[in-house]
Parts: sequence; C-alpha cells; structure tokens
Amino acid sequence: MQDMHQIAEGFDSYAAGAFIGYLLFLIIIGIYSNRFSSKGISEFFIGGRKMNRFVVALSAVVSGRSAWLLLGVTGMAYARGPSAVWAVAGYIVVELFLFLYYARRLRNFTGKRDCITIPDFFAERFGDENGKLRITIVLIFIVFMIGYISAQFVAGGKAFASGFGLEMNTGMLITAVIVVAYTIVGGFLAVSLTDMFQAILMILALVVLPVVVIFNFGGLSILLEQLAAMNVIYVDPFAISAGAAIGFLGIGLGSPGNPHILARYMSIDDSRQLRSAAVIGTIWNVLMAWGAVFIGLAGRAYYPDVAMLPAADTENLFPVLAQQHLPPVLFGIVLASIFAAIMSTADSQLLVAASSIVRDVYEKIIRKGEKVDQKRLVLYSRMVVFIIVVLSLLFGYLAENLVFWLVLFAWAGLGAAIGPTSILALFWKRTTRAGIFAGLFSGTSVTIIWYFIPVLKNSLYELVPGFIAAFAATWLVSLFTKPDKHSEQAFREMLDDH
Repeated sequence: MQDMHQIAEGFDSYAAGAFIGYLLFLIIIGIYSNRFSSKGISEFFIGGRKMNRFVVALSAVVSGRSAWLLLGVTGMAYARGPSAVWAVAGYIVVELFLFLYYARRLRNFTGKRDCITIPDFFAERFGDENGKLRITIVLIFIVFMIGYISAQFVAGGKAFASGFGLEMNTGMLITAVIVVAYTIVGGFLAVSLTDMFQAILMILALVVLPVVVIFNFGGLSILLEQLAAMNVIYVDPFAISAGAAIGFLGIGLGSPGNPHILARYMSIDDSRQLRSAAVIGTIWNVLMAWGAVFIGLAGRAYYPDVAMLPAADTENLFPVLAQQHLPPVLFGIVLASIFAAIMSTADSQLLVAASSIVRDVYEKIIRKGEKVDQKRLVLYSRMVVFIIVVLSLLFGYLAENLVFWLVLFAWAGLGAAIGPTSILALFWKRTTRAGIFAGLFSGTSVTIIWYFIPVLKNSLYELVPGFIAAFAATWLVSLFTKPDKHSEQAFREMLDDH
C-alpha cells in the first residue's frame, strides 16, 4: 500500500521550485503591503476600505473555504458520490445573497460609522455605551477562533507531511511561520492580495486536475459507467437522506456569522461594486465546488477501496491523484493550492481575532474616550497576531487529534451566534439590544449542547438548530423590548450608498 512518503518521492526539484516560488511570492506581497498597512488600524484590518471588487470577491470566497474544500469535500465525494454537492450548494446560495443584499447594508453602515470590526458594527447599531455587547461578541470570537486557526496549522502540517515527507509538527511550524510573516508585515492588504492569488491557484488545481484524471480514465461517460457498476450511489446526487441533505445545506448558514468573510464586505471601496463582486464570487464558488466533487468521483474509480489510499485516509486523495497524473511543476502548484486554501483562512482569522482584542477591547473599552496613536495600535496588532499564532500552535500540538472537529464546530458556533443576529440587525428595524444578547446566548449554547448529545448530533448538524434558536430568540425578545431610538437613522445609513 502506498504511504505518505511515496507521495513525497514524487515531489522532485521542479515541483519544489514551483512550491517555493509560491511561498516567496507571498512574502513579497507582505513586504509590498507593509507601508500602506502601517498607516493605521483601518488600513491594517480592513485595507482602509479601498479594496476593488475582484479582490473582495475572490478573497471573500476563498477565506471561507479553507482546506475543507480541497481535502474534505473531495473525500466526502469519494465516500458518498455526487450527493456531496449538497454540502457546497448551501454556502454558494447563501453567499450570493450576502453579496447582493447583506454586504451592501453592512458596508454602507460601517463606512459611515467608521466601524472596523463586527463588534464595532453591533456596538454602533445598538448604542452599546457600557461595552457589554462588544465584549460578549469578542469572547465568542476568541473561544471559537483559537481552535479554528489551530486546525489550519494542523492541515498545513498534514500537507507538508504528504508533499515533503516532513514530520507533521515541523510542517505545522513552517505553516505558522509563513502565515505570520506576511500577515504581521502586510496586514489586510497583504492578506487580501494573497487570497486573490491563492484563489487563482485553487481554481487552477480544481479545474485542471479533474479534467486530466477523467481524460486519463477514458472520458466522463466511461468513468460514470464504472462508478454506476460499483454502486448506484456514486452517480446519484439524490442518494441522501432528508436529514443529511438539510444538514449539508445548513453549512451555508455559517457564512453570515464568520467575521473573516464579513470583513471583506466592509473593505470594498464602493458598495455599488458588490453586484459585480457577486457574479465573480459565485462563478468562483461553483467552479471550485464542482472541481472538488469530480476529483472525489474520479478518485473512487481509480481507488475502489479506501485502503488503497495513504493511511486509508480520504483526505489524502487530492495530493495522490495530483502526484500520479500531473507533471512535476503542476503537482507543485497543486500542493501550493492546498496551502493556499489553508493560509487564506488562517490569515483572515488571525486578523479578526487580533482586531477584536486591539480595537474592541484595548481601544474601545480600556482606552475609551482617549485618542490613541494609530501607529501604536498597528504595533500592538502585530504583537497580538504573533501571540495568537503561538497559542494556536500550542493548541495544535497538544490536541492534534482533537482539532479537526473544531472546524465545523467553530463554523457552526460563529454562524449560529453572529449570523441570525447580524441579519436581523441589518434587515429588521424592530431588533433590540436585548434581543441581540438573547440571540448570541441561544445560538452559542444550543450549538454546544447539540454537539455534545450524540443522538442530536447524529440527527442534524448543530449549526441548523443553533441558527434557528438564535433567530427565534432575537425576534421574540425584540418584540417585547424597546428598540433603539436611532434605528430609523441607522437604516437610512444602511441604504445610502454615498
């Protein structure tokens, strides 16, 4: 049986050259972005609201995907067949809605009120004078983000083990060093530009690889015939239970609650560009999703038994197929695309976590009412990014086997707490501060309780009940409490594009 080191043997000097070139390019972007990002925390955390539609579109879609798309969805399609498409359909539809409607209101309001973070938005929207709402949201972010970032570093360690035959902990450290280097130096501009470049790598890998492997198998019709002969579920997208389909579609409910995606909408230079960003982002989402699904289907035809894969792990399917079917340089690009998926999520989450501490805790609560030097805030932000990386690495080392369940769990926790509350804050004038507190508490607690009760967890993905509970709690409590007196003004600002 092939093992991880056999994959590494296929990684020759040409592939290594392509991969190292990719890493150097990331560092160059960080250095290029440094002067702009050092001006102040608005520039460091949201690019001074000067990002164009193409950068925002690609950065938004890839920062939300992580290695889950390249390794997780391909493995899911290998195991379940085309019914895995339901796991991607939900977020594609939800993110189209976010681009077209949600993002415009968020960008308009946050631009007029000089909001840099999502806690900033809630504090301004609901007159959070005592800072209790702000600090509650920051705590939710920090609880879920450390594990989320750790998971990206563990994924990087896996990818280095597959591609280079390195020890996994060494791979985790290298991944963290690369991410922290360009994030600390270049801030949001570097993160967004590298995300755009990484989106191009991901789409290249997810389009080229399935085309090549299907062609080498004899064509799509022969591939589908082979899969149908093995088991009808490998050609039937509807071979899925209703509960599983709802859970898969429910993955999309996490998008409006994950702040590293929402920060992209806040960064665009003109909210009127969001419609064209929606087209670009949706096309990219669809192409990446279908590429991942077809890689999984082709993999099942090539490796009918999971024991034929390295370590019998479906998450190794993507690099194995690339190593066997692509020239060395393209294989290096495919491995780079795995790192692109990991890094595009990790760097974005680092900025969100750091902004919550520096902007929302230090500047807005500890130093409330004082004028704080912007360059000092940028320095503190860089220090906090470094500290979060160290904590995430330690967590990854200590809980390596535990950390991967945190990805969907953290996605669910953030999605259930922030998603429904932010939607109602943006679209319903009657939403109150008390309602937001109820939604935050309900979404977080239901997600956690649901996850730890096996009979519930096995019936439905915890994000779905958590989202419903938060939406209902926010709505009901808002009906019986007094809305903020500035709601009318807030809504006018959300709809004004100038």
